[in-house]
Amino acid sequence: MSETGYQTLLDCRRRSRYLRQHDFTIDQIATILALDHPATPLRLYRHAAGLTATQTVNAFHQLADTAGAGLRESRLYDYENWPTTGRRPSPYALRLLARVYGTRPVCLLTPAMLTTYAPRDQDALRRTDA
Repeated sequence: MSETGYQTLLDCRRRSRYLRQHDFTIDQIATILALDHPATPLRLYRHAAGLTATQTVNAFHQLADTAGAGLRESRLYDYENWPTTGRRPSPYALRLLARVYGTRPVCLLTPAMLTTYAPRDQDALRRTDA
């Protein structure tokens, strides 16, 4: 991670911790972080939740009832960098990550990102609750 990237991470963690202490929701915090940091919603939600990549992967595995085969940190980073680089997360992965972060799957995507999914998947991502 570059020096700038690390400073961004520290800033997001500090701000999200402060906002959580003042009863802001995860969705509100992610929106606030997006004002200053040009990152994908998936990455912003992880920062808003105050989770490291390792913590996210562990929580994902607990929800999926897997022991390491479901998600690796490198794949999480791929998901967080998509669509610029990386890899598009499956609807299943988005549903689990939304549960980890305490939001809805559709919140983890921009409208443009959502259009890359099949209409059936778009509908499911819109209506799946956290």
